[in-house]
Amino acid sequence: MPIPTRTLGAGGPPLGAVGLGCMGMTWAYSAAERDDETSIAVIHRALELGVTLIDTADMYGPFTNEELVGRALADRRDEAVLATKVGLVVEEGPPNYRMARDGRPEHVREAIDASLKRLGVDHVDLYQLHRVDENVPVEETWGAMAEVVAAGKARAIGMSEATVDELERAHAIHPVTSLQSEFSLWTREPLEDVIPWCAEHGAAFIPFAPLGRGFLTGRLTSAGFEDGDFRARNPRFAEEAMAANQAIVDRVRAVAERHDAAPGQVALAWVLAQGEHIVPIPGTKRIAYLEENAAAAELQLTADDLAELETAPNPVGTRY
Repeated sequence: MPIPTRTLGAGGPPLGAVGLGCMGMTWAYSAAERDDETSIAVIHRALELGVTLIDTADMYGPFTNEELVGRALADRRDEAVLATKVGLVVEEGPPNYRMARDGRPEHVREAIDASLKRLGVDHVDLYQLHRVDENVPVEETWGAMAEVVAAGKARAIGMSEATVDELERAHAIHPVTSLQSEFSLWTREPLEDVIPWCAEHGAAFIPFAPLGRGFLTGRLTSAGFEDGDFRARNPRFAEEAMAANQAIVDRVRAVAERHDAAPGQVALAWVLAQGEHIVPIPGTKRIAYLEENAAAAELQLTADDLAELETAPNPVGTRY
């Protein structure tokens, strides 16, 4: 039976309560574990489970992630709620991962056509501004994003890592259907402002890295990342920080044991419990982990569980 559903914004299409982030299939994490055919099988299995929000971006690869997702959806486009992004440009790939922001209207107009070609589709369900360009008024970028909707190339548009002020300014021009930002038990700041904003304005909130880039699964016990894995550069994954942050995982594991669940499932269930408008997109390259993540949509945490998790210590180390 498919997993429970939520909606992509007020009145939006139904989608599985847990989605799939595809970034790691071609970008940012261990290159040694990547295999296109396995990744395509993961996407197909996701659709079977009702994990229908499939999230990619033009910069992942760069460009190769959209091509991979396009191949996976070649005969199954109607089963997916397909999301991609524009607004970040790769200046240098691994191991340094140097990006620039490009929110120029002309870039948006060119990028959507290129994304549609790579994906092999005539429209996406959600086109997201990956980051607001500090050198371009958000109104100008968002106006171009609205043109994409008017042209039928996207059903809806969303933002990523935007502030409440940026959301307000964009929403005044065209509805913001979603906000995608990092959110998990070790990145809780969105609860202070943008998650309530989304609830108030009928927008979906789409947490990326809801498993703390794998840390909250309890499977990462040392900082032995290869050079191409961008976590090797994240302060939270330095050896001392990881040792200190184990206290968060211990709290998650204690709740998981009571439910006979995996720690990652508890971490996802906590995210889902923060609002019916929240649809996390954990990434994975393995069918077993995909199935584990999908099952988290059925896990009901008690009030005591939630209270215990919310008193977990703050993380040591910044996100980037």
